[in-house]
Amino acid sequence: MILTKAQYDEIAQCLVSVPPTRQSLRKLKQRFPRYLSGVGKNGAAPVLLELANEVEYAPSLMARIILEKFLQEREETPPSKSVINSMLRDPSQIPDGVLANQVYQCTVNDCCYGPLVDCIKHAIGHEHEVLLRDLLLEKNLSFLDEDQLRAKGYDKTPDFILQVPVAVEGHIIHWIESKASFGDECSHHAYLHDQFWSYWNRFGPGLVIYWYGFIQELDCNRERGILLKASFPTDIVTLCHSTA
Repeated sequence: MILTKAQYDEIAQCLVSVPPTRQSLRKLKQRFPRYLSGVGKNGAAPVLLELANEVEYAPSLMARIILEKFLQEREETPPSKSVINSMLRDPSQIPDGVLANQVYQCTVNDCCYGPLVDCIKHAIGHEHEVLLRDLLLEKNLSFLDEDQLRAKGYDKTPDFILQVPVAVEGHIIHWIESKASFGDECSHHAYLHDQFWSYWNRFGPGLVIYWYGFIQELDCNRERGILLKASFPTDIVTLCHSTA
């Protein structure tokens, strides 16, 4: 689905939530005594999950805050981000069985954030990369994938480099990147900065497929060499001037 910015903004207004400020995060940390009191009465009850729902906060983010507070009081030093992330992915590493269970309940009941959601996103992303590979093979287009490119020494690469460039809607395409997400302004500008312009600088113009759509106005770099599509193009022109 391709939306205009106005259409996207209208939908976003219905879903938007105010991002947490430092003051609100401090208030969330102040709920640590309530957590201790709750698990003291019944350690098996979903105390942390109920606290997150009470303040309308993502359960995994609430779990992170309480875990960080617990480790800081236990070790007397702020825990590293890598330690926190590792414990959220595997709660059995948490040196408190009750808190480990509370964190687990939060992560499995969070549909937006957390390690479980990250795994789902990764699986969906891989699924669409496989789909793109199959479509390229179906069109008899020669390509190199990320693994082959890294074996050649490239550190930052798109999903596929076309060994023979093609044309799509009058634009030359050297590479294709698959994104199993919706292309909003924030994510697209980050991708441009961190990935797409680097690909363009190294490999030339390319195509980005946002399988779940994008904001129409973001497709504004075609003349500079980055084309956006919401599906695999059907009008690919090869060097023999025929539609693939």
